[in-house]
Amino acid sequence: MARPRRDSRGAEYHHKVQRPPAAARDSRERGDWASGDRTSGHGEKDSKTGSSLLSEELLAKLNAENERADRGERETKRRSRRVSKKRPNNQHHRRKRRVVSGPALEEGREKRSNSKRRCHPRVWIVLGIAILLLVILIPVGVLVVGKKSSNRKTSSKGDLSQIGIPSSAKGSLLDPFTWYDTVGLNVTYTDATVGGLSVMGLNSTWDDSKRPNSNVPPLNQKFGYGTTPIRGVNIGGWLVLEPFITPSLFNTYDPKLGVVDEYTLSQHLKPTDAAKTIEKHYATFVTEQTFASIAAAGLDHVRIPYGYWAVTTYPDDPYVPKISWRYLLRGIEWARKYGLRVNLDLHSVPGSQNGWSHSGRQGSVGWINGTDGQLNVQRSLDIHNQLSQFFAQSRYKNIVTIYGLLNEPKMIALPIDPVLTWTRDAFNLVRKNGIQAYVAFGDGFLGLPNWQGKLQGLDGLVLDVHEYVIFNVDQIAFTHQNKIQYACSGWGVQLTQSLNVATGFGPTLCGEWSQADTDCTQYLNNVGAGTRWEGTLNAADTRNQALTPACPKGVGTCKCDDANADPSKYSAEYKQWLRMFAEAQMTSFEKSWGWFYWNWDTEAAVQWSWKKGMAAGILPPQAYQRDFNCSGPVPDYATMGLPETY
Repeated sequence: MARPRRDSRGAEYHHKVQRPPAAARDSRERGDWASGDRTSGHGEKDSKTGSSLLSEELLAKLNAENERADRGERETKRRSRRVSKKRPNNQHHRRKRRVVSGPALEEGREKRSNSKRRCHPRVWIVLGIAILLLVILIPVGVLVVGKKSSNRKTSSKGDLSQIGIPSSAKGSLLDPFTWYDTVGLNVTYTDATVGGLSVMGLNSTWDDSKRPNSNVPPLNQKFGYGTTPIRGVNIGGWLVLEPFITPSLFNTYDPKLGVVDEYTLSQHLKPTDAAKTIEKHYATFVTEQTFASIAAAGLDHVRIPYGYWAVTTYPDDPYVPKISWRYLLRGIEWARKYGLRVNLDLHSVPGSQNGWSHSGRQGSVGWINGTDGQLNVQRSLDIHNQLSQFFAQSRYKNIVTIYGLLNEPKMIALPIDPVLTWTRDAFNLVRKNGIQAYVAFGDGFLGLPNWQGKLQGLDGLVLDVHEYVIFNVDQIAFTHQNKIQYACSGWGVQLTQSLNVATGFGPTLCGEWSQADTDCTQYLNNVGAGTRWEGTLNAADTRNQALTPACPKGVGTCKCDDANADPSKYSAEYKQWLRMFAEAQMTSFEKSWGWFYWNWDTEAAVQWSWKKGMAAGILPPQAYQRDFNCSGPVPDYATMGLPETY
């Protein structure tokens, strides 16, 4: 049942945290606020500076006091000698005592005391030095303890106080002291939700006036979908782990442990360590600089894949629950800051829609299929019920312009009609909840011509196709020249036909593509799997097996060494080919609504990273400035000295 939405502009989102009293603020600035593993970078700096200034002032003051005290003592002795000369030897006289504190010290005078015997000046000096040492050492000790226990990246946690956080929320997902990273997040406590999803971390105001470049309008103006091409990039491997994108998260484990995807990694690490490991990845793999660099590269959209565990988890799920939600929200706000429109991509649903590692769990397809298939169908609709209520808020109408229902349902392994029924139900649900964005659905690997006449009459529904030559044993065997020709004529013709409802579905975009010409990248075909290129892919699904080398020259000549080499070792001919192949694809995909490259970055796979490819010179420095547009001849690269097995 749909829950009423609440607009984020209201003050109800952020109940202001009370500032602590001055003493508490001062203590926190010295670093005393730190507890457990929480320290602030600003707190450390202020503590050190504060201790240093205090030491210098106190030393100077004590020196001045002692000099005045010594002068007073010498003057007293001289007076005593003069008086003693005038008095009889048996005349009683009172010995003067000096003080080194209080008004007398400030005025440089001495006072007589008829009460208690006063301490010798040297005692006061020793006492002053002891106090000085305590003043210096106590803050330093607090800082040292804080440094040793801190492993968190923070923003201005010096402004963060646990005052205002209810005791029931401390230690929970709503407690910023539990967050690995608070950069760019509003740490004011609130328990407000929309669609049952937290707004914690968001600010109540936003700015939609930005644009990434002059080729596209600012966010607060309509984007010309269907006439102005999308030039975007995926931020994959971030909120849903993919072993080939971040192999370092997987390659340290003994293969016998079976750590092959996010499900098994989380299961192996157990809840506490899984949360620490995966949240650190969320916080460091993608930062604000990611979005700034994407905009600077001439791109104008981002597709952000995320898992259903950002919203909820179910019994026996090992996934880290809900922590990725605030990173998703922060990513959207950073996209807004640089004028980048967002394609929101639900990359996995309960049970897995395709059985591949990028759905969260490698193995069987348990969505629609299997014992819990229908239960998982309903769960996936429930998830969209929450998501669509949240993203129907006015703050997202200019930024989330494409709302993705589900990435790559494997319709060659699923009954087609139930998938179509689910797609229609999900579309109607999100529209009912107020989503005005275009709604994208995956082509399911059926082939573009097979979508003609299906799912018609749903206004704003867009077909999302993913185009690669390397996951098909026939296309991966094309020569270098053939691959570029196919990118120009094959995909160009298919996409043009798909836009026409008489020959295809209608509105169509390319949600994923790459310039890779082999499937040699480590873990691309799952952890421990082989490759089509070398003929070593012994997949559990026999339809994906490739036990004969698929490179153009066939048996015995197909090696992955060159494809996996550092780009500094690429030949000039190979670099030229990679750039032309990429630009040919961009040209064809812009005959549809446009494209999203897969991926922005990887740890090592250059041919799957726009960032690394651009740096290597195999992608254009600006996405909208290209040298090849399919209108000229395509060279025979074999005659230019580029081996077909390269």
